[in-house]
Amino acid sequence: MEKLTEKLAKFCENIKFEKLPKDVVERTKLLILDTVGIIIRARHDAESTESLIKAIQTLDLDNGNCKVFSDKNNYAPSAAALINGTLAHSLDFDDTHAEASLHSSAPILSAALSAAQMKNCSGQQLITACVIGYEIQIRLGLAGGASKHYNRGFHPTATCGIFGAVAATGHILGLNKNQFISAFGIALSQSSGSMEFLNDGSWTKRSHVGQAAQNGLKCAVLALEGFKGPQQAFEGKWGYLNSFVSGGDSKKALNALGENFETLNLGVKPYPSCRYSHAAIDGLLELKEEIGFHFKDLEDVEIGLSNTALNIIGVPLEEKRNPKNIVDGQFSMPFCAAIAAKNGSFVWDDYKNSLADNETLSLCKRIKTAHNKKAEECCPEYMSANVKIKVNGKEHERFIKIPKGDPENFMTQDEFIEKFDGLVEPYLKTEKSDKLKKFMLKLDNANSIDSLFELSN
Repeated sequence: MEKLTEKLAKFCENIKFEKLPKDVVERTKLLILDTVGIIIRARHDAESTESLIKAIQTLDLDNGNCKVFSDKNNYAPSAAALINGTLAHSLDFDDTHAEASLHSSAPILSAALSAAQMKNCSGQQLITACVIGYEIQIRLGLAGGASKHYNRGFHPTATCGIFGAVAATGHILGLNKNQFISAFGIALSQSSGSMEFLNDGSWTKRSHVGQAAQNGLKCAVLALEGFKGPQQAFEGKWGYLNSFVSGGDSKKALNALGENFETLNLGVKPYPSCRYSHAAIDGLLELKEEIGFHFKDLEDVEIGLSNTALNIIGVPLEEKRNPKNIVDGQFSMPFCAAIAAKNGSFVWDDYKNSLADNETLSLCKRIKTAHNKKAEECCPEYMSANVKIKVNGKEHERFIKIPKGDPENFMTQDEFIEKFDGLVEPYLKTEKSDKLKKFMLKLDNANSIDSLFELSN
């Protein structure tokens, strides 16, 4: 296996803002805008937030100099990374890399924001840090392979996310190649994230993304101060690829590194649910618009998915048809499909309105999931799905290869703004919201990122 750790560390050391293509910079600003909107809403609405903040206070970590969004208190840098990272993933509305099957901004931006406040860095430094973090996390995910990772019970957003967080914060802290190598080695002992939450709707999927941000920052700081970590974090005998995914393919991590940016392959979510459900939601919404059916006229609904998607959002079918809480709903194809078919849309507020709605739950129990050959052929590159419905005795079918929000079917800046406005509107006055959006869309011109937090309260 190639000297993967050393080569990735060298990449982290050498990348500067001036080397980033313009389209990568513009895309990153939109990803930051998207994530900040999610954090602001989750700070107020996510049911796990209150206990998270109380735990931080109990640990006496609410006495530092770092801010989090939509919060007037100050926190220790590691606590701020934990909070922002957990909130960014608490709605399951954040960006996704389809092939690597992971979320990037939640762990990476959150860690970078804490480091940026520690160092009072510029908007250009923050953008560069995020890109470096995205590239490291995504490429490790590609090298490992999503299905192999999931089959071992690991959540790649978290397990790969800590290394992306190390890369992002290490750039801001000014680590050299050898320090990056040590930081990756230290992070190897903290890389974690179990998929067990799927069995009971618990909140750990959110927290271990925040922990990836928190721990990535701490690992980078340890390396900065001279603490030594293993030198072969990724390719070593007990390194990441041999411990988490039985070897993997290091070439996928290094392919056109620094030339082709996987950042541009991040998709964004128009709907607040597991990304594997989005193609089917697109298909249902298209059919509803074309046919104009009423949900009560649906005689049959079958959603065809890849095996990877089916195992996450489609089975066991009886459980997926009976969501008990938001996490259950986010990972239930029948529930998400029922909302789309009934409402003709799907927004965050649909959870509180639908989880106790008898009509939605009744429709949910009539929706079937199945393996689909065409969706399987598109996996893992695309999270495709097939939708078959029967309305008034007539069958209709729609295959969606590329869901809305994927790089080839990306959201426009106006659609990003619409999503942001819908998330922050209940908690942020229009004047502040407009200033915050403007600041983020021109982030590369900012000498300091302080306004990001000032405008979010």
